[in-house]
Amino acid sequence: MIQHLIVLPIVLPLVAGIILLRGRGGATRPKRIIGVTATVLLVAISIALVAQAASGEVTYYALGDWQPPFGIVMVLDRLSALMVLLTSLLALGCVVFACGGDDEQGSNFHGLFQWQLMGINGAFLTGDLFNLFVFFEVLLLASYALLMHGGGKARIQAGLHYVVLNLAGSALFLIAVGVLYGATGTLNMADMAQRLASLPAERAGLVSAGGLMLLVVFGLKAAILPLYFWLPKAYAAAPAPVAALFAIMTKVGIYAILRVYHLVFGDQAGALAALDQPWVWWLALGTLVMATLGVLSARDLRLLVAYLVLISVGTLLAGIGMRSEAATAALLFYLPHTTLVTGGLFLLAELIGKQRGKAGTRIVKGRPLYNASLLGVLFLLGGAAVAGLPPLSGAIGKALLMQAASAEQQLWLWPLLLLAGLGSLVALSRAGSTFFWRSHEGEPSGQPLAKRQLFGVTWLLAAAPLLVVLAGPVSDYAQATAEQLGEPAVHIRALLPETTDGDEA
Repeated sequence: MIQHLIVLPIVLPLVAGIILLRGRGGATRPKRIIGVTATVLLVAISIALVAQAASGEVTYYALGDWQPPFGIVMVLDRLSALMVLLTSLLALGCVVFACGGDDEQGSNFHGLFQWQLMGINGAFLTGDLFNLFVFFEVLLLASYALLMHGGGKARIQAGLHYVVLNLAGSALFLIAVGVLYGATGTLNMADMAQRLASLPAERAGLVSAGGLMLLVVFGLKAAILPLYFWLPKAYAAAPAPVAALFAIMTKVGIYAILRVYHLVFGDQAGALAALDQPWVWWLALGTLVMATLGVLSARDLRLLVAYLVLISVGTLLAGIGMRSEAATAALLFYLPHTTLVTGGLFLLAELIGKQRGKAGTRIVKGRPLYNASLLGVLFLLGGAAVAGLPPLSGAIGKALLMQAASAEQQLWLWPLLLLAGLGSLVALSRAGSTFFWRSHEGEPSGQPLAKRQLFGVTWLLAAAPLLVVLAGPVSDYAQATAEQLGEPAVHIRALLPETTDGDEA
């Protein structure tokens, strides 16, 4: 069973999704039990994978026993294990929250939810570019349906833009994969990395073009400036548990940039290593600026949280743009914090909106909240964490990033990162004061909070204090992951031992 552990984060949601979609017309309770049980098992499997990857060994699973570079392989290292665990923790909070009633808006929610997890986990574990494209398509197809779960004009409108842009991105991704395959003769990332070192000069232009197209595709997935305009409305319109799960979607783009531009186009690629373009740094800072303006201008809590996701994207991409091991370690510490906390804020926005009558999540006066004290405490925790106030984990992540910046980079990063935190704090303070202090029109609205929904919110927001308690081991793991990313030869030797041994001989 141990040797099959790597592929289980893909097989488990695949099987669960098939069972759930075949029984989509049945009772809700069995579907909830299957969905939650599968997600709990996924958390347990993810923890086991992190424990396995913590040794520093890179392992792989060859489907059909076709060995790399010819077969399909799933690769486990520290980074992929971290991302699978993060996905499962986020998914558990989302699926339990959905069991509070959101899943009843359509018959296919739980099946599609599991298939989206399959696509996300597959993207994190795959070892070749074509299957990265395949898993991108799987998670996108599931996300198209989940985005419009429950219907409504706003969701259909936002969904249309989301689908069109991602279809364009998918077409560009496929072209890039074709170009790289034509130039290198392989799609296995470790094999491609090895071949680039001895690539004929006449093919360098094709590889550069393919690599740059991939960077555009991954930038679209990550929502970097100017490719982010689809995100705020799409995330704000999505059902709360879907929007919360979407918090990991931008991180798929971040992961792909880290993986491909450390492994394939790393230092061993020679002249092609320059594909890690300096304009990533400037676009990341631009994303940070525009997202801060979006946060300050938002007049709806859902939209505000969507722009907070963009602030996190800009922050993470700035870490990539700094191009140093310390910056990579810092962004890997910040990434779990921002993913879980913004996911929790999407769920919290839903609870607040349900208790404000027709005002919903709009930042205007509305009815007093039935559970104002409890929701206020959760809002304070989530707001302080996402704005980066000490002593919560957001402050630690941002401090690590600022410390990792060089003297020249500090001139840009420090003021922009601090202003983004200040802008977030101002916007959240305005929203909080409106919801909890100035909402005195009519009688309290809503019902006592559903325990399942309260669990989902608390589960995700608890990451902020928990990451402080575990800051030492999490920081050590992030540092070790950054070091492993900086040594692509370890990854190549693990997948292609005979080839590398032959070269050395």
